[in-house]
Amino acid sequence: MSTTDVEIWHNPRCSKSRQTLALLEERGITPRVVKYLDAPPSEARLREVAGQLGGAEALVRRKEAAYGERGLKGADADALIAAMAEEPKLIERPVVITAKGARIGRPPESVLEVL
Repeated sequence: MSTTDVEIWHNPRCSKSRQTLALLEERGITPRVVKYLDAPPSEARLREVAGQLGGAEALVRRKEAAYGERGLKGADADALIAAMAEEPKLIERPVVITAKGARIGRPPESVLEVL
């Protein structure tokens, strides 16, 4: 796979994100690294990736303080997508996206399904 075939939404401060990136690189894959906290995805892109994951609930980081502060428990997909677009730390990490779909790298090996 080439760089354009694999994208990772990466947070360098997150150990799972670093492990997932290393796993890709160990397999000879140089992904397009998107530091989503610095360059948040659009609502449209969030919807697209959430759809590949089975819904917005799969993409939102429930353990993040902002999840509770914003009262997102039980929120619909539109509210979750809007919240993630406004506050990208609400996006679960890391996310690996390929032509075969998207997977959250928790555990890192789960992304192998879409390679």
